[in-house]
Amino acid sequence: MKNIATMGTSDEYVEDEKRAAELFQAREEEIEKKKMQVREKLEFQFDCAEEKTRQLARVWEELEVLKDPMRKELTSVRKKIDKANKELRSLGKSCHKKEKEYREVMEAFRNKNEEKNKLTITLVELVKESEKARLRKLQELMSKIIDPSC
Repeated sequence: MKNIATMGTSDEYVEDEKRAAELFQAREEEIEKKKMQVREKLEFQFDCAEEKTRQLARVWEELEVLKDPMRKELTSVRKKIDKANKELRSLGKSCHKKEKEYREVMEAFRNKNEEKNKLTITLVELVKESEKARLRKLQELMSKIIDPSC
């Protein structure tokens, strides 16, 4: 700080303050102008970088096409193969299930057929025994009828 004695009038003090404020304002404007320049430069560089990125993406796609021109077709065929495998698995499970059911039904059919055959044999034996019994009874009756001793 300046000594009061060396200090000038209040007008000079106000003048100094105005100049300091103007100087400060000028510096602030200069800083703001430089900020805008830096921001514009950064935006320009960012736009350039985005454009380069798009160019690289296009080049990458072209390289992929060159790498395997039938890639889309191959991908399509692979998807169809995967779908067919999935359907085959499902059909295979269904086939195994139906084969198992078939074996079970076939076994039940054989068992019932054996049971029927046994019952048929039993029926035939019973019919034979019944016929023998009837024949004996008829012979007894015949012998009583024919026997004159009664």
